[in-house]
Amino acid sequence: MNSYYVYIMASVSGTLYVGITNDLIKRVYEHKHDLVDGFTKRYQCHKLVQYEQTSDVYSAISREKQIKRWRRDKREQLIRIQNPRWIDLYEEIQDNT
Repeated sequence: MNSYYVYIMASVSGTLYVGITNDLIKRVYEHKHDLVDGFTKRYQCHKLVQYEQTSDVYSAISREKQIKRWRRDKREQLIRIQNPRWIDLYEEIQDNT
């Protein structure tokens, strides 16, 4: 069974990035080490602050689009539910995924 992840990366300055992947550990590693040109590299979004897992790729795509349409305060509320202290969840996913 495949797993798909919708995730949020944050920068030190508070910029948020919402993405989707089927390999969360690899993708977050790429963001953390600026291995892919784009938004997260430009804005230094290196901290994984929220993620959700599903086995349905279409649900993941739909959820990513939904979160991207939200205002910032609603995204922050979602993050606080799973991660009230906004800690980097990268180590957690290395142990749990």
